[in-house]
Amino acid sequence: QVRPVESGGDSVQNGGSLTLSCRIFGSPERSSCMAWFRQGPGKEREGVAGIDTRRSQYYSDSVKGRFTISQNDVKETVYREMNHLKPDATGMYYCAVVACTTYGSFVEWVSNPSGGNWGPGTQVTVSS
Repeated sequence: QVRPVESGGDSVQNGGSLTLSCRIFGSPERSSCMAWFRQGPGKEREGVAGIDTRRSQYYSDSVKGRFTISQNDVKETVYREMNHLKPDATGMYYCAVVACTTYGSFVEWVSNPSGGNWGPGTQVTVSS
């Protein structure tokens, strides 16, 4: 079974940076795409970044230009570099793996995820 495990969450000051990692255990399908989600206190889960099988990247408008998603050569680990963090970035960050076909369908899934394999999450706290 595919099992993502996130790490790298921490407490940082406003304007600080963090890099989150998601290690994928098991044997993800070659057609697997990976995405990062966050859920702030009292907020709904939000898809913020993703990478498809061709390493095409997706970013939500709220993080575009400040966050970078990447993947190692064997596609076992997905990184997410976050710069210029603001207090509203506080929350639990989850990594998810899902079978995908096209970039468009993957972006649709990030906007309204169902199914997939999810990690337990890692906490990010940004203080003002």
